[in-house]
Amino acid sequence: MELGQSGISVSSMIIGTSALGNLYEAKPYGQKLELVLGAMECFPSGVVFDTAGKYGAGMALEALGQALNDLQVPNDKVLISNKLGWKRTPLLGTEPTFERNVWKELDYDAVQDISYRGILNCFEEGNSLLRGYESQLVSIHDPDEYLDQAASPKDYEKRFADILEGYAALDELKQAGKVKAIGVGSKNWKVIQEIYQHYPLDWVMIANSMTIYQHPKELFDFMRLLEKNGVGIINSAVFHSGFLVGGDHFDYQKMSPTDPAFSQLYKWRNKFFTLCEAQAVIPAHACIQFALQLPGVSSLALNSTSTHRIQANASYCETLIPDSFWDLLKEQGIIADYLSEFNLNKIE
Repeated sequence: MELGQSGISVSSMIIGTSALGNLYEAKPYGQKLELVLGAMECFPSGVVFDTAGKYGAGMALEALGQALNDLQVPNDKVLISNKLGWKRTPLLGTEPTFERNVWKELDYDAVQDISYRGILNCFEEGNSLLRGYESQLVSIHDPDEYLDQAASPKDYEKRFADILEGYAALDELKQAGKVKAIGVGSKNWKVIQEIYQHYPLDWVMIANSMTIYQHPKELFDFMRLLEKNGVGIINSAVFHSGFLVGGDHFDYQKMSPTDPAFSQLYKWRNKFFTLCEAQAVIPAHACIQFALQLPGVSSLALNSTSTHRIQANASYCETLIPDSFWDLLKEQGIIADYLSEFNLNKIE
């Protein structure tokens, strides 16, 4: 499928690489190599990897580059999306200073560096870590987190100006033919909306925002606008860090069924699982198909920790779910009322 009007073809599933950066658990290189090999086997004509300097403070980039070299993957068989804005720094303690208790056994720390020069530095560092492979899809990573650090309205304006300087740097890379398309990745979709009002993006990556669990009407309408304007959409983190498919984390936060603060989340999941079981639908399949069929979505970025899951998720991307299942979820309040007239299978 084409990514908006970028002229770039992408598969319905983009391979996330946070596991290569030791997300939640440290993995030996052999297992990481198997993940990359599994992705190549699923998409022999060409695979898209989504990575970032933030993932394991560059560890994911290093592991991906090493694996591609070891597998002798031709450059024209791989397309790499690198989300820029975090650069390596020395690890001064036993834990990194960003997203504590999330990344395990890192060799480096990372700091946010969003500016004209900072983005260029992150781009160069990323390509260096990839060891002969280069990122062709580039974006500014976590601009919402950068803006959230603002101490005052004036500081917010300064930080937003830094972001726009970063996009000026990305535009220079594109004009020079060093990258193919420019986008943005953010957990707060309203920051994507704000950036889009100032900069003509080729694509956007929406994370933790448009899922079967939560799908605000405002975001749905914004996605329709992006679709109309030819901007590609990649939907990401559709399992909410694995919680919707049985994991213990929700949006990178550790959950506990005995904690009253999380009772509503577990109640929703139990209901969702019960409805899936009644219709013989795998929860991961439901999450994937819901997120993939929304307006303008070209692909999903999915993180997998095993080759089996890569294969299963790829199959779920290609397999539609009967309308009766979506009707049941609408009746039971899992899917919002405003979607009652929207065909989740895109069958006219």
